[in-house]
Amino acid sequence: MDLTIRPRRLRTCDSLRRMVRETRVSPDSLIYPLFVVEGENRKEPIQSLDGQYRYSPDRVGEAVAECMEAGVSRILLFGIPNHKDACGSSAWDPNGVVQQGIRAIKAACPECYIITDVCMCEYTDHGHCGILNGHEVDNDKTLEVLAKTALSHVQAGADMVAPSDMMDGRVSAIREILDSNGFETTPIMAYSAKYASAFYGPFREAAGSAPSFGDRRGYQMDPHNRKEAVKECALDVQEGADILMVKPALSYLDIIRECSDAFDLPMAAYSVSGEYAMIKAAGKAGLIDEYRVMCESALSVYRAGADMLITYYAKELAQAMKKGDLG
Repeated sequence: MDLTIRPRRLRTCDSLRRMVRETRVSPDSLIYPLFVVEGENRKEPIQSLDGQYRYSPDRVGEAVAECMEAGVSRILLFGIPNHKDACGSSAWDPNGVVQQGIRAIKAACPECYIITDVCMCEYTDHGHCGILNGHEVDNDKTLEVLAKTALSHVQAGADMVAPSDMMDGRVSAIREILDSNGFETTPIMAYSAKYASAFYGPFREAAGSAPSFGDRRGYQMDPHNRKEAVKECALDVQEGADILMVKPALSYLDIIRECSDAFDLPMAAYSVSGEYAMIKAAGKAGLIDEYRVMCESALSVYRAGADMLITYYAKELAQAMKKGDLG
């Protein structure tokens, strides 16, 4: 057969396939979610997230050391306090659980880059992401406490803050308070397009953050909407975000692609707890090759346009990248 163009020519051996790959990834792009809980000498397995743990501040250095050894030097820190109240006051306490965790991590491993999740759901006794007015979250009152929380994280030593609440105007409020306190160079990673997803279930058990009534559809995005994600990203760009994020990842690859194409800022994607738990469960049941599915699903996120990936598989993916199994 007279074929001038034969795409298979570039697939004939592993060395050639690696040379012509379009999507290339690095452990530098990986961010590992880490949970810190109040108390001492605590390393608690998270039942809903096989292989993940909650650490007290005096032991969180162990988790960071494992990350660094695997080649992951960036973490996204979540806090689980003992005390919760209606306004989530422990979120901005200078000696709160996240603030303790930041200081402990920086003391144990100064080169670890700490990004902190800024939201109220882990700290409020009602589990919603802000201050309530009746049974509704008051957007503008919430901005003040989010800003105070972000500032307290940076004062404790956080390198970057990541507001995940989906309140209108929160990036601007955080940017203003950071700048006015001398933290003009501290970047903000905005959870720009965060959908009201069914994939968050395991996280809510891990962080004890399930709402005590209602749901979060009044502030998180409707999964049906695409154009709205572009609008949300555009607003965060205007307000001073340095990195945009789409969450979850796998069911929103089209959103990652569209927003990545539309904006010049770096794009992050969060492969959330439900995605991780499904792969883990299917692998344990012998239904899939867990390692290969882990690699393939992560690759799909990068191929869609993500520059960085927040994932509970960060350590394993870093090793896969080093071996060349992921790029």
